[in-house]
Amino acid sequence: MRVLVTGGAGYVGSVSVERLLEAGHEVVVLDDLSTGHRASVPPAVSLEVGSYGDADEMTRLLERARVDAILHCAARSLVGESVRDPARYYRDNVAGGIVLLEAARQAGVGRVVFSSSAAVYGVPDATPIPEDAPLRPINTYGETKRTFEGALRFYGEAYGLRSVSLRYFNVAGATDRNGELHDPETHLIPNVLRAVETGLPITLFGDDYPTDDGTCVRDYIHVADLADAHLTALEATAATDPRTDTALVCNLGIGAGFSVRQVVDAAAAVVGRPIPQTMGPRRVGDPPVLVAAADRAREVLGWTAACPTLEEMIGSAWAWRRVNLDDEGHRRG
Repeated sequence: MRVLVTGGAGYVGSVSVERLLEAGHEVVVLDDLSTGHRASVPPAVSLEVGSYGDADEMTRLLERARVDAILHCAARSLVGESVRDPARYYRDNVAGGIVLLEAARQAGVGRVVFSSSAAVYGVPDATPIPEDAPLRPINTYGETKRTFEGALRFYGEAYGLRSVSLRYFNVAGATDRNGELHDPETHLIPNVLRAVETGLPITLFGDDYPTDDGTCVRDYIHVADLADAHLTALEATAATDPRTDTALVCNLGIGAGFSVRQVVDAAAAVVGRPIPQTMGPRRVGDPPVLVAAADRAREVLGWTAACPTLEEMIGSAWAWRRVNLDDEGHRRG
């Protein structure tokens, strides 16, 4: 299979590229490098620098690349920014996504896997959250993911597009080659590890939630497990596979959550010293518990997390940072 990976120079996309290559597939990466890193793309992989929202560019690329399927990882993904600048998120995540689908339709590419988000659920009525829970996003980012999932469903009904949307909360960990490096960094685990490197305390937001230790509980998935899910989902979009006769949606996760305090304590155990920290007030809109039910991914895709522990996620992230980042937190070389 020859796969176009949008956002293939980013964190999730680059690890998914690794997994596709390991499985023997050919890969073409499309990335505008606004948040991705050229060094994350293996030298043997064709890197097209550009935007999936550029209709002319997408048409030329798909005519030239002759791909069989698309793994769509590229997106604007900062929740706070999406609330401040919804126009940018609708323009890139929704309008740009339709450009991608139209170019694929014109080129006869009928297989798409979408790296979606559990942000489509908003604040759920209960957890773990099943796929048929109401979709009530509370920010523009989650709404744009929900909207594009709807486009995949209707493109399937009208044009025969075969698709899988994968919803997940927090991705963590690293491979030997690729790890998490964002600017700004908004995710807990890399910020905890950055606190170790700099000695500057990380702020934990709220210790009075109705959870065992008072801090929020969240679902985590190792980035290598997510890459495995992307591969499995791409295989499920084959023309004769009944699993994608209709648009398939699956949650990803380990079926349980970890509290902020558990993450900090696990990081301290991995690095061998205490994590500098301060306690701040709750952030507005933070639910106490967010955990996705992953039964459908196991039953339909045959996928389960191979690295479900915090020690595996944090340990691999710490090992990657020590090899690949300098004292200022920049990638070496």
